[in-house]
Amino acid sequence: MAEFARRHVVVVAGGISHERDISLRSGRRVADSLTGYGWQVDLRDADASLLPALAADRPDVVWPALHGASGEDGALRGILEALDIPYVGSRSTSARLAWDKPTASALVSRAGVRTPRSITLSHDVFRELGAVGVLQAIASEHPVPLAVKPARGGSAQGVTLVENVDDLPRAMVAAYTYCEDAVVEQLIRGTEIAVGIIDTGDGPLALSPVEIVPRNGFYGYEARYNAGETTFFTPARLSEEQSQAASAAAILAHRALGLRHVSRVDIIIDGAGTPWFLEANVLPGLTETSLVPQALSASGFDLGWTYAELAEQAIRDHSA
Repeated sequence: MAEFARRHVVVVAGGISHERDISLRSGRRVADSLTGYGWQVDLRDADASLLPALAADRPDVVWPALHGASGEDGALRGILEALDIPYVGSRSTSARLAWDKPTASALVSRAGVRTPRSITLSHDVFRELGAVGVLQAIASEHPVPLAVKPARGGSAQGVTLVENVDDLPRAMVAAYTYCEDAVVEQLIRGTEIAVGIIDTGDGPLALSPVEIVPRNGFYGYEARYNAGETTFFTPARLSEEQSQAASAAAILAHRALGLRHVSRVDIIIDGAGTPWFLEANVLPGLTETSLVPQALSASGFDLGWTYAELAEQAIRDHSA
């Protein structure tokens, strides 16, 4: 613990995205865990005072807990790189790849992991070609059930499961509320799991898979962050073979996107036991109901120790 006690970390949370409240909760949990492990922790909002403070104080490391675009699309990470300050998490280039869901799916598919068949449509296409014609074309080639989601974004905001083709227009509107591009993809039915991955210097390690069983059948925003809305099974109720296949797929996705330190890969295990990649998160939620903390605890890791080790690895990577 003496090694960690000398470190000064700035946890950045909040911001102005749709996920501000979740970010603040994640940031507070990280700050409390590191404080309890002897670190000097400053919890700062992402506002105009942040960069001058970082430039003046030069912390040992920054922990971005800023959910939403600025925290996950590589922008904040690129600024930290320009300031030459170590930070926890994936580099800016990798964050941009994972943040864009169609790009991430293409790269992960190329690495050998199954991905749902999909099409990405900009809002401009609807304006130029007409919504009716575009939706008819989608329905002819992509039969229901479907999942419609923003091409960029988190916390399942703007995501709709479409069981009836008549509901597709409303689903597109919901997705465009959060992003100018929408993804319409094949809905894979099966067991929904999340695989957290950490890397403290010995290569990516897949944590115990967490099985997600939302009360209303859809793991949306409310189900993610309101206690009692979702039942979690850690470890997931999978066979040993299925669990190993899911972990291997998650690590393949993590590597294909060039991620580092900590990530979460969301997967569906279909009826045949095949893992399908849904998306990767470079800044997984760390709230009291989030999946990575649950997986860490189930895998026998102490949160404070793990967060400190990840921050130490960020410092080592920066020095290297």
